[in-house]
Amino acid sequence: MIAHGFQPDWPPHAAAELSRLGEPSVGALKDLRDLPWSSIDNDESRDLDQLEVCVSEGSRIRLLVAIADVDALVSKGCALDVHARTNTTSVYTPAEIFPMLPALLSTDRTSLNEDADRAAIVIEMVVDDGLVGDSGLYRALVRNKARLTYHAVAAWLDGGSTGPALSPGTEIGDQLKLQDRVARALDARREQEGALDFARTELRPVVNGDRVLEMRTEEPNRAREIIENFMVAANGATARFLSAHGLASIRRVVRSPRRWERIVALAARHEERLPETPDARALEQFLRTARARLSRDDFAELSLSVIKLLGRGEYLAGPAGEEGDGHFALAVSNYTHSTAPNRRFPDLVTQRLVKSALAGEGPCYTLAELTPLAAHCTKQEDAANKVERLVRKAAAALWLSGRLGEHFDAVVTGASGKGTWVRLCKPPIEGRLERGFEGLDVGDRVSVRLVHTDPEQGFIDFERV
Repeated sequence: MIAHGFQPDWPPHAAAELSRLGEPSVGALKDLRDLPWSSIDNDESRDLDQLEVCVSEGSRIRLLVAIADVDALVSKGCALDVHARTNTTSVYTPAEIFPMLPALLSTDRTSLNEDADRAAIVIEMVVDDGLVGDSGLYRALVRNKARLTYHAVAAWLDGGSTGPALSPGTEIGDQLKLQDRVARALDARREQEGALDFARTELRPVVNGDRVLEMRTEEPNRAREIIENFMVAANGATARFLSAHGLASIRRVVRSPRRWERIVALAARHEERLPETPDARALEQFLRTARARLSRDDFAELSLSVIKLLGRGEYLAGPAGEEGDGHFALAVSNYTHSTAPNRRFPDLVTQRLVKSALAGEGPCYTLAELTPLAAHCTKQEDAANKVERLVRKAAAALWLSGRLGEHFDAVVTGASGKGTWVRLCKPPIEGRLERGFEGLDVGDRVSVRLVHTDPEQGFIDFERV
């Protein structure tokens, strides 16, 4: 953490400030505690940033997303805020979690915990046949009626049983059925507009002390898709709200792919033709066709290659009314991050801008302030990814250390002057190709042999066979 520019420990003045925090000053709030709010998150998550609820109005649905009012306790310029601004993000490793805000806040006082009354910013949207229409933001008092997990909700939606809270006919159970229907409509509309739909997996080491017990693969499911679609809708509505109020903001940007020609070449392998210039809708149509044609593993391999070629997301500050570069993967021109203020600093900045607009005050951040802050948030996000990747690779190296000499099927995920990288098909572990990399490029399939591991450094080395 220190080597990558983070402050892993709380400075004394921030710890002292935390001990002195009183009750937040929230003012008059709209009382929405009677609605059947629920949260859906990872099994181990304790920093609950958002709640969701849908209200049926004939053919239209009102979708409400409540975001924890973190600013009520962490004000701009306070010691806790200065520390959060330095790190800009929570860092999640298999060995330890380094939260952006102290656990007393992020998992308790500013977390939307079950059966607790909490202040929130509510993003209300009218959804009709998957199209987000009128939207508005306001402050409210909410109460989480059920803390749910992705695995439990997905299993229940797929016909399993996970306990009385999700039994048929219960308020929360009926609510989740409605949310699932709305999310599917939103997803279908997003695909029509060119949002890219990948097969994404995440490798999560299960660690107990110094032992790696398992390398678990997390895959998309219906519960994750509910939250993903709702958060995309909420972030888009927030970006439009800030623009309508004439406020500069921090945008989330994914630029047009610089290596589009390689994506075109991958499509040609599958007998599909893409235009010579980047086109999100054409790429989405290719991915949809490939998903139908290919096996699950082959489509996951193709998805990984395209994701690697798209490039990283970044934060950029922009004035109101200026569309900028947009988010290529989501096929939108004005997008922000607003739904995770406990764990991402850009979201906390966005929340403060929203609150200043609601209060009729001048902007709490100027464009001149936001520009270097956005660059710093991008830098720290990249650093956090490096820390998390290094610890995951250390765990993977430890887990693989007894399998030297084994052969694996793999796909090339990176090829440059800095080196060539491959990811195994099973288990999906990434390492460096030390020998036999000549002529390879992203998306190529290759058979490799494990030749070296170094858990201390997170090194996993292969050679081509």
